[in-house]
Amino acid sequence: QVQLVESGGGSVQAGGSLRLSCVASGVTVSNNCMGWFRQAPGKEREGVAHWSHRDGTYYISYADSVRGRFSIAQDNAENTVYLQMDALQPEDTAMYYCAVLSGSCGRLLSSDVDWWGRGNQGTVSS
Repeated sequence: QVQLVESGGGSVQAGGSLRLSCVASGVTVSNNCMGWFRQAPGKEREGVAHWSHRDGTYYISYADSVRGRFSIAQDNAENTVYLQMDALQPEDTAMYYCAVLSGSCGRLLSSDVDWWGRGNQGTVSS
């Protein structure tokens, strides 16, 4: 059984930082495509970042809205994926979800998600 447990969300002021963690069980993060998504109130869920590894090469992608401010990383020993979020803005306020993806996972589409975490709230005030 796959479980993804997110933590590290909270409330910060604009310009601040948050670091989200996703501890995985039942799946090895180093052998899978891992991603972060977010959903703001009244909006569709959107892909934020992905990490994958194939044939000795690492692949990472970011949504245009977060590129240069967010960074995805993983710790194989802890089977954990992180999302470092810097220079946060009020429009980054959302529920953030960790996910295991398949297919063309770099597209960051919800339709490619096999498993979802339960989500963790990040709130940015102006």
